[in-house]
Amino acid sequence: MIIRLRQGLIIAVGIVLAAVMVALGFWQLEVYHRQGEAAAARRADAAPIPLSSVARPGSSAAAGFGRSVTFEGRYDPALQLLVPAEDGTEQFRVLTGLRQADGSVVAVVRGVVSRPPAPAPPSGQVQQIGVLLPTEEHAAEGNLPTGQIASVRLPTLAQQWPSPLIDGFVTLSGADAASQGLEPATLQLPESPGRLRNGAYVGQWWLFAAFALFMAVRMARDIGVDEAEMAEVEVAEAGVAEITAERPGEPT
Repeated sequence: MIIRLRQGLIIAVGIVLAAVMVALGFWQLEVYHRQGEAAAARRADAAPIPLSSVARPGSSAAAGFGRSVTFEGRYDPALQLLVPAEDGTEQFRVLTGLRQADGSVVAVVRGVVSRPPAPAPPSGQVQQIGVLLPTEEHAAEGNLPTGQIASVRLPTLAQQWPSPLIDGFVTLSGADAASQGLEPATLQLPESPGRLRNGAYVGQWWLFAAFALFMAVRMARDIGVDEAEMAEVEVAEAGVAEITAERPGEPT
């Protein structure tokens, strides 16, 4: 009974220590994600750069995702779609194609409206500022009305809009959206990595947790093995003593 109690106590201590270490790992993971979010926000808040410096027709714009960019051209009213909000609210992002001087088309989220129809884009040459973002994940189209699209996904746009399309899309700044009579669209910035040190701490704490459990189980098992061996020795010694007691004494 005492052995079982000692084993249970050791395992309980191991579980508590492992739980604390797992919690510390999750805390470091949260710190890592917060650092990534802060890095993404700083990247977006940096001084705007020309869109053409990071996004050219037919090439990847990954180096510019999350950056504030400037660009100019003419909006094409025929290239306008509404993107329903995924959270079920009665809001729509207004997505319009802007044709640049080189003939390439930029997908631009100009802002948000609460109900169709969206206001027409500005006419003539415009200069705009916004954040360049990567194409969104695929979303089920369902039974959307004509003129609506489930997400800002370039492969889908490429089937409806003329080429060449610039990689990614731009969400306009709050000032530019307001100047067109629209509410600013919420930015979903691409993830940026946090500090490598904090990411390493996550794995370190979880490794320590696994080791604590392993050692607790091993120590509890060893106690049982030791006690069993001691019991066997005692039984053997008792048997020898009994045999010795039963033998007649040797003559002197």
